[in-house]
Amino acid sequence: MFWITFAIIVAFSILHSWLAASGFKQRLRQQMGERGYHAYYRLLYNVISIVTLAPVGVVLLVQPGETVWEFDAGLRLILLVIQGVGVLGLAISLLQIDLARFGGLSQVMAAARGEALPLADEPLQIGGLYALVRHPLYFFSLLVIWPVGVMSEAWLAVCIGTTVYFIVGSILEERKLLSAYGEVYRSYQERVPWMIPFTKGLLR
Repeated sequence: MFWITFAIIVAFSILHSWLAASGFKQRLRQQMGERGYHAYYRLLYNVISIVTLAPVGVVLLVQPGETVWEFDAGLRLILLVIQGVGVLGLAISLLQIDLARFGGLSQVMAAARGEALPLADEPLQIGGLYALVRHPLYFFSLLVIWPVGVMSEAWLAVCIGTTVYFIVGSILEERKLLSAYGEVYRSYQERVPWMIPFTKGLLR
């Protein structure tokens, strides 16, 4: 089950990256027109992402595979606390961004109201948890998925695949942010750790 689940995660990552690639976006612009693209691309992207992840959920429910490790009750409580920190941090990080825009709903509503598209650029987030780490959504997500008391083969594949995806995704994301914000983002990179808090100078 490990390799089946890992293969699904890899396939999802490749598709996800292709959907975000400039070449695909350009072709979509030609098919949908500029206004249609800016109105519906983000929502379409999210819907496809959810649908393509569904097979992982099926595997986890139907055939999670052998148990890789299992901890006693005392350690499970500690892991649960760590997961709680992850859930709280993830929730706060999400509240710091425009969730409706992230999900694509703001764009669709703007189009329905006849408002100008694309929407104005979002301000660069550098406060709150973004002052602790440059990618708090990724960091706190990892705190949620890894500290489990019983690790199955399928869930281990999810954890490893997701971690690799976050690492690669953060690198690509930072290239886009450098292009968009220039020296402002470069200065932010120099001040704030990459994905693990309190590691400035150890990790880029």
